[in-house]
Amino acid sequence: MKKRVIEQSLLMLTVGKWVCLSVIVGCIVGISTALFLKTLTWSIGAVSGYRYYFLVMPAAFFISALIVKYLSPEAEGHGTEKVIEAIHQKDAKINASVVPVKLLATVITIAGGGSAGKEGPCAQIGAGLASLFAKLFRFDGYDRRKLVICGISAGFSSVFGTPIAGAIFGVEVLFIGGILYDVLLPSFISGVISFHVTESFGINYFYHPLNVIPAFSRPFFIYVVFAGIFFGLISFLLIELLDVGNKVSKAIRLWAPLKGIIGGGVLIVMAGLFSTRYLGLGLDTIEHCLQGGTVNEFAFLLKAVFTSITLNFGGSGGIVTPIFFIGTTAGNLFAQLFNLDVATFSALGFVALLAGAANTPIAASIMSIELFGPQIAPYAAIACVISFLVTGHRSVYPSQILAFKKSKFIDVETGKEIEDTKIQFNFSNKKEA
Repeated sequence: MKKRVIEQSLLMLTVGKWVCLSVIVGCIVGISTALFLKTLTWSIGAVSGYRYYFLVMPAAFFISALIVKYLSPEAEGHGTEKVIEAIHQKDAKINASVVPVKLLATVITIAGGGSAGKEGPCAQIGAGLASLFAKLFRFDGYDRRKLVICGISAGFSSVFGTPIAGAIFGVEVLFIGGILYDVLLPSFISGVISFHVTESFGINYFYHPLNVIPAFSRPFFIYVVFAGIFFGLISFLLIELLDVGNKVSKAIRLWAPLKGIIGGGVLIVMAGLFSTRYLGLGLDTIEHCLQGGTVNEFAFLLKAVFTSITLNFGGSGGIVTPIFFIGTTAGNLFAQLFNLDVATFSALGFVALLAGAANTPIAASIMSIELFGPQIAPYAAIACVISFLVTGHRSVYPSQILAFKKSKFIDVETGKEIEDTKIQFNFSNKKEA
């Protein structure tokens, strides 16, 4: 009896401790996210009035690459990947210089026309502040790791206005096929608090409830299944294009800021040849698709190429907003090909591509409810899980650790970062003993 009383007392103490700590982290990240989003909005507004604002991209990429290289190399790339890497390889220790450098580099990149997102910086800034908090109060490695994961969750929750999906994303994105249950409570609390703190600063969020969802039928269900397969293939294509961009960038042996000038120049030419709609965040195009409007059938491919060039040639920013653009326009194309409801399949693509490219089917399924309403949830869940499986053992976050095999016919070593896994095929029908 005495042991049970002690056990319950310790559990209550632990819950109380993490309620307090996660509220603090949520407040810190909520304030930082609001500051970042307001700065980004002001910067975009300041340059968008100029018709040829994107001509500054070479200079923007040059400056972005310059400050990252010499002030905080950890801020390179799309943010979330570096946080995952820090958690798995560096005991969740993140240099405090990442916070201001990532904020500045991302604002310069996106305002200048670079194709990148805002969520990666918020996740990296949130994780960086949580790591600094843990360092100041001398928390051990275990607690610091939990606090940094809370920072990721809070960053995603507050930047997109999806507190539940954001909290789940923070714990699901670390391991492919595994969730850290010991961080669920602080992640949820940090996400909810961060969201409300950011909202209190007047940040407006994107919500688009779908009023009309096609009634369930056998043909519609089949279309949803094939849409999930299609989105998984698009996820695969995006990951490969990002990898190609990375290899090309490494093959060009020049000073990193000079590569920024090259990348910015290439994007100026591409914007002139195709459209400026593939620059920046691309929120107008996403909204257009979700309202039932149609877009160019190659929009998803062009956005993927623009994003790969941006992130591999000096630009700084997140990858999830471009994933939303690519998924929405891919769903738009699928609907056009089969004469389906454009808004519904654009919404399915929005979340299913995230599930596949980031290996986060649970967070993506929940996000569909928070953004589009509960009626789409069953179909979104199916599309998300199928996309997640079809994408295979790859990710836009190479530092994710693989926790399970997606098929019994594929032998991969679990417990390793996905970039280090070797794939072999096993077509034997022998049963395990």
